[in-house]
Amino acid sequence: MALEEKRPPVTPMMIEEEAALRNGSRGLTPGPWAEAAGPRPRTTERHIAVHKRLVLGFAVSILALLAVTMIAVLLSVRFEECGAAADGPARASGNGSLPGAAPQPPGAGKAPGRPEEEARGGEAVEEEEEEEEEWQRRQELPPWARPRLPGHLRPLHYNLMLSAFMENFTFSGEVNVQLEVRNASRYIVLHAHRMHIEAVRVAEDKLAGGVRVARTFFYPQTQVFVVVLNRSLEVQKSYNLKIIYNALIENELLGFFRSSYVLHGERR
Repeated sequence: MALEEKRPPVTPMMIEEEAALRNGSRGLTPGPWAEAAGPRPRTTERHIAVHKRLVLGFAVSILALLAVTMIAVLLSVRFEECGAAADGPARASGNGSLPGAAPQPPGAGKAPGRPEEEARGGEAVEEEEEEEEEWQRRQELPPWARPRLPGHLRPLHYNLMLSAFMENFTFSGEVNVQLEVRNASRYIVLHAHRMHIEAVRVAEDKLAGGVRVARTFFYPQTQVFVVVLNRSLEVQKSYNLKIIYNALIENELLGFFRSSYVLHGERR
């Protein structure tokens, strides 16, 4: 008589473990420990939302910084243009030179506001407006309103003399420029800013004769000085431009400027 093997009774726990092993799991019964041991995704939707907000905030801050920078640049350019417009005509008015500068030519020290001076100033403004209208009819910018100097004249040589007055930080200067004419024109345009022009003369080379200057004016928008002649300069000839002027020795990085340093407590 064969003996029958005694098997342990089958319990519900054993059935659940066997089913878990068949399904490929770790054989843990459902519960908090099984949930903790189960695999979880590396990034959740909450993390993705936080990352998106960070990237969006960074992009908005960069755009705001660029906008503030552009506004600051535009305001600084506008401020410089307003300052040049307010400073240029005052220095070009010819109401007297700066203290300590070279002597003024006859008639330069007259009191402002006289009828003849006001009449001449009004005529100059009218002539300038007529010339600008003429260039507008041509659908061209006048030579003094262009970003670069015109190419109808070519400078060949500069001869510059300066006298500095350190007691009041002013200086006077005289420049002679030899010019070669490439294209006929009655305008001479050169860079100048924050200075007082005392005299302008234009003559042909070898003292062949002078060319009469009709008028001069500053154009602060492009920081140039314009000499308007009574007639056009002839092509393939050279002329000498002489300008006598005076100005301040600036305390900023502009033109002829000054600076200082301190050594052993003493400013030099």
